[in-house]
Amino acid sequence: MGKPTGFIEYKREVPADLAPLDRIRHWDEFHTHLPDHQLRNQGARCMDCGTPFCHTGMALNGMASGCPINNLIPEWNDLIYRGLWREALDRLHKTNNFPEFTGRVCPAPCEGACVLGINNPPVTIKTIEQSIADKGWDEGWIVAETPAQRTGKNVAVVGSGPAGLCAAAQLNKAGHWVTVFEREDRPGGLLMYGIPNMKLEKKRVVERRLRLLEAEGITFTCNTEIGKDISAQQLLQDFDAVVLCTGATRPRDLPIEGREARGIHFAMEFLTANTKAILNGSPDESFISAEGKDVVIIGGGDTGTDCVGTSLRHGCRSLLQLEIMPKPPLTRGPDNPWPEWPKVYRLDYGQEEAAARFGEDPRGYLKTATKFDLDDQGWVQAVHTVDVGWEMGENGRRVPTPIPGSEQVHPTQLVLLAMGFLGPEQPLLDALDLERDARSNVKADYGSYETSIPGVFAAGDCRRGQSLVVWAFNEGRGAAQACDRYLMGHTHLPA
Repeated sequence: MGKPTGFIEYKREVPADLAPLDRIRHWDEFHTHLPDHQLRNQGARCMDCGTPFCHTGMALNGMASGCPINNLIPEWNDLIYRGLWREALDRLHKTNNFPEFTGRVCPAPCEGACVLGINNPPVTIKTIEQSIADKGWDEGWIVAETPAQRTGKNVAVVGSGPAGLCAAAQLNKAGHWVTVFEREDRPGGLLMYGIPNMKLEKKRVVERRLRLLEAEGITFTCNTEIGKDISAQQLLQDFDAVVLCTGATRPRDLPIEGREARGIHFAMEFLTANTKAILNGSPDESFISAEGKDVVIIGGGDTGTDCVGTSLRHGCRSLLQLEIMPKPPLTRGPDNPWPEWPKVYRLDYGQEEAAARFGEDPRGYLKTATKFDLDDQGWVQAVHTVDVGWEMGENGRRVPTPIPGSEQVHPTQLVLLAMGFLGPEQPLLDALDLERDARSNVKADYGSYETSIPGVFAAGDCRRGQSLVVWAFNEGRGAAQACDRYLMGHTHLPA
């Protein structure tokens, strides 16, 4: 693929980002673009490696290795090298409904599994993917494509996040009439309200795709919660099949002394209200401001980073991010071999911005909160922390153990809990009387996606638990295939 000696001749290049202290002044995306000739060189670095792990989509040691939707990466790298952009877009769309999303927000497990990455910087796969998608929109190649014929079958998709949108898009291609139910005021789910605007612009990128899906025949019904505005039984009566894509939106709490204080919020409350303020032009009563405050973020991952970036753009006074895990090594450890996802230290965009603003990475590793202090009005005013070490517990698993004498007290007026999610919310699942697994997720086997009710399927985080956007794409497409087969007795949809 590409140029046989490209990986020797060309170094890895990625687009420059806007300077951290400049980009925290606005909510626009901050990544720039590589010109076409540089992208051609990056495509040339693809090695014709014979066994391209980049698109295998395996799970190794509990993490994604390679692309979960099996993007045909070597093929479109070669097409970009040869300047065949339209053909590259067609190849990309064979496996990915929304490459403009994954090109922006996917952590790129494909690059972690790139064969070149064994001893050199990997191919810039994510950059090339976004560039192909963006050129497709810019050139007018991405247009609404309505089905040649309709089946007369009606399908309800509950939830309009990544899995729901993929399921809806594929089922619509199969000719079914698809209605997507969303309890928020706008469709998009996590893509709309869970990911900040500076990572994924809503009006320019997300809403553009949603308008196209509507033009293709998909109906979005917002401000509608199944089980509340429409009964679960009514849903089953009105539709020939149902695909549940409600996500894993039940946040992990921190039940320590003082948790009842005002000013302590789940991360998604903070991020959702902020995006609504941007889209509506002004904040509403749900808005949570970090302006002028000492902010403590408890938890890491993408959500914690997004809280860091958002707090900085509000103009917070200081930032502390507590990570209970140890600081990752700078290079792969012996227990983390290729092609596993490399568990190495990264300065993500939010931490890079915080370091530019305050002089250092805001993360405090091997720390946990033990208590919150309240003022006379019931507002949080401080958080107590302690350093921890990881020791082997009675059950044979490592557990965090407090280190005596390491206690500290940090002033704070805003605490954001970003400790992950426990699974889907249960009222709708109770109303449907669906069988669940040991983790409270909808019980449905991977590949079949069939729940305990015939004609009801489940995909994405509500089935597998909290995971990557690209795994939600994988499951949404797979559930659409299974649903189409249920309705028609066969399917021509790809997984």
